[in-house]
Amino acid sequence: MKVQDVMTRNVKSCRPESSVDQAAMLMWDNDCGALPVVDNESRVMGMITDRDIAIAASSRGQVTSQIRVGDVMSGNVYGCAEDEDIKSALHTMRREKVRRLPVINYDGRLSGILSINDIVLRAGEARTGWAPEISQEEVVSTFKAICEHSARMQQAGYAD
Repeated sequence: MKVQDVMTRNVKSCRPESSVDQAAMLMWDNDCGALPVVDNESRVMGMITDRDIAIAASSRGQVTSQIRVGDVMSGNVYGCAEDEDIKSALHTMRREKVRRLPVINYDGRLSGILSINDIVLRAGEARTGWAPEISQEEVVSTFKAICEHSARMQQAGYAD
């Protein structure tokens, strides 16, 4: 199974000069928790999450309309290709501890997003009557890796 078989195609995005309140409204209106941040050519340059917005709003001492997405977004972007195998994308999610991957097309532009939700909803389905293309074990393994507390959090006593 390929990423293009599972991904969300009608993905919303924002620009680095957008305010975090504009990004929050896009998330609210589209029932999502993250947005790719794109440049003028729709090339992904970062990701912003609802958590990024909440922390910025509570720690910056500024009105959210004055905080720019580019100031709080994550610049480390891990993505995948439309024709990439879904198991490879799961591996990237596990390794990088991310729940969403922007999907990049052949010319480097944003074409969708692959979320762990997209994958979970397809896990265990058998297309041809044989074994499922995405096993429930693979999904659970990915969730466990994403949710595992970092060593820093464990040392601080935040881990179970």
